Amino acid sequence: MTGTSAPVPTAGVAMTALGVALIRVRETARPDRLYADPLAGVFLAAARPGFDADRWGRLEKLAEQFYEGRTLAVKAVDEHIREVAASDCPQIVLLGAGLDTRAFRLDLPPETTFFEVDLPELFDFKESVLDAHRAHPICARRVVAADLCGDWERVLLARGFRADLPTAWVDEGVLGYVPRAAAYAVAETVTRLSAPGSRFGMGRFQIAAAAPQYRALRELVLEAPGEPPVNGLGPDGESWFAAHGWKTTFHAWDDLVEPYGRPGVMGGDPAVGHVVAVRG
Repeated sequence: MTGTSAPVPTAGVAMTALGVALIRVRETARPDRLYADPLAGVFLAAARPGFDADRWGRLEKLAEQFYEGRTLAVKAVDEHIREVAASDCPQIVLLGAGLDTRAFRLDLPPETTFFEVDLPELFDFKESVLDAHRAHPICARRVVAADLCGDWERVLLARGFRADLPTAWVDEGVLGYVPRAAAYAVAETVTRLSAPGSRFGMGRFQIAAAAPQYRALRELVLEAPGEPPVNGLGPDGESWFAAHGWKTTFHAWDDLVEPYGRPGVMGGDPAVGHVVAVRG
């Protein structure tokens, strides 16, 4: 079964979810794969009929260009989620979940509650595909169909989120598509809802916004050529969290990915990496 009656996410930020699914499919097919995600191919098979050949080809080309670094990032976040779930964070909130399948493919403790936050139209597609293939999560999974630029806090709480429990908040780049003011509003909400011991992960990197692949990505996703908007938390994200009761620790990208055995993807820039903020 590969069909679905729900609309396919063919435009907007939801397009990035399909791009990352393409990357996960490629990684899964490798004999030396770092992870396996059989559901990624299921989503792509359901989505493909909704695209014309040109737009699908552009998506595949971009997924190829971003593959090497992005697949290692997927693996690094996998390991981060395993670590926090095995420690003292019984709740995980994935901001901008897209077509993520970690609640199905990671060996998470069954008592973990995994919240996925994303746009209602994306979940219309995602849930119909999962239901058609009778996919069952390993832990408790809660869909939070809400816009991060809107009242997503209300929907999260209605889905059973508990602000008195430590939480691991995961952002794999969705805040980069959110206007700067809205991104800081998300950070304020996360802080308000975080019990002591909660964690928030963020990337520290330099994106060459003028690079051809990033311009092509923006034009495919937002269908708007020109200069990229000022989005996300920006370079002051770490200092903002430090000033609001979080302790931040930096992990260099090369140190994170060195154990995965793909040295060609190591960048050599010690300032690029991942920051984990822990709520005091």
